[in-house]
Amino acid sequence: MGKRVLICDDSLLMRKMVAETLMDAGWEVAGEATNGQQAIDKYREARPDAVTMDVVMPEFDGIFGLAGIRQLDPSAKVVMVSAVNQTKLITEAIRIGAYDFIAKPFLHEHLQETMATCMGI
Repeated sequence: MGKRVLICDDSLLMRKMVAETLMDAGWEVAGEATNGQQAIDKYREARPDAVTMDVVMPEFDGIFGLAGIRQLDPSAKVVMVSAVNQTKLITEAIRIGAYDFIAKPFLHEHLQETMATCMGI
């Protein structure tokens, strides 16, 4: 079973932290994006097995990216990873089809476990 992930976050530091955390668990980074539109475009190109998606980003936010990815692939596995603790945005992401929501700062083990569960491994 594949373990390729697309990481979407406007923060280079956060993309690096997510990448290192998941690579330690055997994931391959299929691509990175800095906003929701880039996430949709990269998903279309790379067809990763899963996506980590920030919520608050410039231009096109993570809700936009999630909706676009789910339109391309209704079975897409997207985990929202964001500092936002607003119930409305989390509820909207879950309604659109996000697998789960992880709050920043995250525990590395929590992200690894959530991604593994998302993939059914």
